[in-house]
Amino acid sequence: MITSIKVTGIAYEVDETTRKYVVKKVGRLSRYLPKHARKSVTADVKLTQVDHDFGNKYQAEIILNVPGKVITAKDSTSNMLAAVDIVDAKIQSQLREYKEMTVSHIGKRGVMGRFKRSFAREL
Repeated sequence: MITSIKVTGIAYEVDETTRKYVVKKVGRLSRYLPKHARKSVTADVKLTQVDHDFGNKYQAEIILNVPGKVITAKDSTSNMLAAVDIVDAKIQSQLREYKEMTVSHIGKRGVMGRFKRSFAREL
């Protein structure tokens, strides 16, 4: 679990239920990290409320500092918790790509390897 999580509200008062929800969601992102990066990762979450003429809009941004890279995602919706969910899904996909790039044995299965496995099953 990511232990260093900083939740900041910009023009938005972060209540305790929202803070717990964000910490729970961002803390679970460690399962998508490679093992060497789990101890040194830090997370910064910025929650913003933007007032428009037609209503309020909430924006969530997650910034993860992993070894060798900074991963960010930002999105806005009409509900703060929904914005956190969407940004969480975006960060998960970026972390999968990061893991494929840093861990040598993940994501290196080529076309011929798949062909050989499928051909072996036919025999």
